[in-house]
Amino acid sequence: MSKCCSNLKSSDVETPTEIPASIDPTAYVYKNEVGLSQLNLIVDTIHCPSCIRLIEGNLNKMDGIETARVNLSTKRLYVLWDETKTSANAIVRKLDDLDFPPTPYNPALMSSASEQEDKALLKAMGVAGFAAANVMLLSVAVWSGVDDMGPATRDLLHWVSGLIALPAVAYSGQPFFRSAIAALKTRSLNMDVPISLAVLLAVGMSVAETLQSAQHAYFDASVMLLFFLLIGRYLDRRMRSKAQSAAQNLLSLRAIAATIIRDDGTHASLPVEAVKPGMKVAIAVGEKIPVDGTVINGKTEIDSSLITGESLPQKVSVGSAVFAGTLNISTPIEVEVTAQDDQTLLSEIVKLMETAEQGRAKYVRLADRAAQIYAPVVHILSALTFVAWWALGDGGWHLALMNAIAVLIITCPCALGLAVPTVQVVASGLLLRRGILVKAADGLERLADADVVVFDKTGTLTKGQPVLTNKDILSSDDLALAASLALSSKHPLSKALVAATDTSAIVRLGQVHEEPGQGLECYLNDNRVRIGNRSWCGIGGDDDGMDEDAVSELWLSDSSGKKIRFTFEDQLKDDARSAVDYAQEHLKSVEILSGDREKAVKKAAALLSIEKWTAGANPKDKIAYLDTLSAQHHKVLMVGDGLNDAPALASAFVSASPATASDISQTTADFIFQGNKLKPIVEAITIAKKARDLIFQNFGLAIVYNIIAVPLAMSGYVTPLIASIAMSASSIVVTLNALRLRLSEKRVS
Repeated sequence: MSKCCSNLKSSDVETPTEIPASIDPTAYVYKNEVGLSQLNLIVDTIHCPSCIRLIEGNLNKMDGIETARVNLSTKRLYVLWDETKTSANAIVRKLDDLDFPPTPYNPALMSSASEQEDKALLKAMGVAGFAAANVMLLSVAVWSGVDDMGPATRDLLHWVSGLIALPAVAYSGQPFFRSAIAALKTRSLNMDVPISLAVLLAVGMSVAETLQSAQHAYFDASVMLLFFLLIGRYLDRRMRSKAQSAAQNLLSLRAIAATIIRDDGTHASLPVEAVKPGMKVAIAVGEKIPVDGTVINGKTEIDSSLITGESLPQKVSVGSAVFAGTLNISTPIEVEVTAQDDQTLLSEIVKLMETAEQGRAKYVRLADRAAQIYAPVVHILSALTFVAWWALGDGGWHLALMNAIAVLIITCPCALGLAVPTVQVVASGLLLRRGILVKAADGLERLADADVVVFDKTGTLTKGQPVLTNKDILSSDDLALAASLALSSKHPLSKALVAATDTSAIVRLGQVHEEPGQGLECYLNDNRVRIGNRSWCGIGGDDDGMDEDAVSELWLSDSSGKKIRFTFEDQLKDDARSAVDYAQEHLKSVEILSGDREKAVKKAAALLSIEKWTAGANPKDKIAYLDTLSAQHHKVLMVGDGLNDAPALASAFVSASPATASDISQTTADFIFQGNKLKPIVEAITIAKKARDLIFQNFGLAIVYNIIAVPLAMSGYVTPLIASIAMSASSIVVTLNALRLRLSEKRVS
């Protein structure tokens, strides 16, 4: 102990009476600009809003804590506090005391822990399912032979059931038991407390009944209850895990290291975390730009779709700002660093996404709100049942306890808990067969309520690839010559030119020179031939001058004075007009929100008869615009595909992205649709509205079930065995009602 303590700071030294923290978080503490400490931790054992309230409530009571915020989707805990009042170790100890042991924020560790918990839930579900099937077979034998079966045979079947059920309950019930113990340690209740109590009491009563050679045992009720609840928990966890990797995938787009330029001109490689503002960084062709900075030497073209969503490269030169995560595609440049790794625009996008996810975690569905009052109400009703039957009945404590257990079992929230997931599973299957993947647990509910749809342009309403538009007025010789030159370039317009030309007419030319940001040049029999922008090819006018009919252009010129213009534009998707027409008919408003240039956005809006459009919007602008719509009480469906759309997709009320989108946009979106059409958006809205109606019907069925079943159980008309059957029957009814969605779709088809 003394050897370890000698290396610690005075603020971290533990007193002899303190229990050491499970981890030492001091290496992960950062100071912000006002001197407060920041700490990010992963708490992998949280699984419901009750856990969030427990963690945030206890941490916010600690001295010096400014902010303690938990993100349920990513399971990430962010703490901002004054370290002179509370140490980082004290925060970790508090989490340990709450039975929420943290780990340092490490995407690899978080992914590993998440996979382990998924496997543990699957194993528990498998064991419970196996036990439920076998115990139910034995129970059926007891029920069918209740009048003719002898006591010895019945006892044998009960003991065999117990030998199967007891180990299964001990193993499969651990997720609920651990959660219930953690809640009780903090003198609070969650949904797992009555669940655990019902299971344990049912098992205990079954053992007691078997020991007394009684006619009934309730092993089947306990294992069936566990099996149903584990299915729901696993499905919920899998849905949440879709959102968990969003920020991790985005951070993977950044460079790992940067090549700094020392004062003596030599180069050295440093981790991006170690690069400070004021340093100079060399960036080769094809490298990701590792930092935010300003170009101090060279000129090149940058793939900046990360920031703007525009498919065409952007020219940069001395004095231009460049951003981490973008790609240098032309010539080497030197950049002076203007922001540290955790303050770059890429990091800001990550923070925007996490803020949006945190807001989404606060969206509490109707089932969650009902579940908040479930635990105390169930305990009160069960306790009242026990007291009333013991004091007023003539069956003693034995009958009173059986009736109390029946109340706990019959009111277990399976029907309420399945009201949403069963419809989601059926609706998700229907959408999947139509090429639509539903990723968000409550995405269908929110999609049904959306009243405004906001489209990104490039790659969403359009195909995202420039296409030669004036091929009909070009001679085959000019087209072949231009394509032969363009073959030596990887520029998007060059690729589009080659794609529009017959391959048999294209010749690979030698000695082709590419001038970054300008164009290509070669000599054919002393004839200088160029293809590129206006100024490079000697055309008068603005370097970027284009008429209203073209999004982009290239010029071909030679020494003889030839001047040929090639125009390109991004084509609308084939069914973009019909999808927009449907949205305009069924929703309040349809808008375009794009990072592309104004001319391109304006033209697309005109072709689609969309009156409201915004161009040149960066990720932060898109978040702000969606917030404005939200403040006007609109529920926005955001449809986008670019990396720059990811924060907006996370911030929107509901979001969708095509399968051709960037990985991070697909990870963030609530829906992913296949193909190069927008028809799936129309189908998703239609099915979502039908699913919403069925969800409310299921809530009604669950409420009616509890209104009828609970009084019957409290009155003593329901045994634990009948209670388990009733509970299972309510779940089956809810599931069958959800299947009506599939039947209705078949009739429509």
